[in-house]
Amino acid sequence: MDYKKIPYYGLFAALAILMGYVEMMIPIPIPIPGVKLGLANVIVIIMMYFMDTKSAFFVSLIRVFLSGLLFAGFAGLLYSLAGAMLSFAVMALLKKTGKFSIIGVSLAGGIFHNVGQVTVAALVVENVKMAYYLPFLLVSGVVTGILIGIVAKTALGYIKR
Repeated sequence: MDYKKIPYYGLFAALAILMGYVEMMIPIPIPIPGVKLGLANVIVIIMMYFMDTKSAFFVSLIRVFLSGLLFAGFAGLLYSLAGAMLSFAVMALLKKTGKFSIIGVSLAGGIFHNVGQVTVAALVVENVKMAYYLPFLLVSGVVTGILIGIVAKTALGYIKR
């Protein structure tokens, strides 16, 4: 383990938790449950490109668990974990191919985060009709994924300087 990276892990984990908290404070005027900005994903994507995928994975996992315990409760933790892990897996695979930009990776992350959450919601309530939310959530995932990708790309440019 590279001990010089440990302060970065703590800093990025704290930033991701803070971004998740800030996101909870921002009212979203859309009457569809589950639509969020995904601000904490800015930090995860920055870590994927600034450090490495393995580090980003562990910080994402820590962020999901701590944010879930602090702000969301067990159900929120379950949905967030499903969305975050599926989203992360897809983003890591796309990044590894080298064929997608940071914005494209983020866009896919936004989409698959929602797919993971709707899948778990359908399993928990034992009702496939939860899939009716998916088209609305996919649109929001595309929009927020692009925005998060742009923010991460811009921030990464400053960090690398």
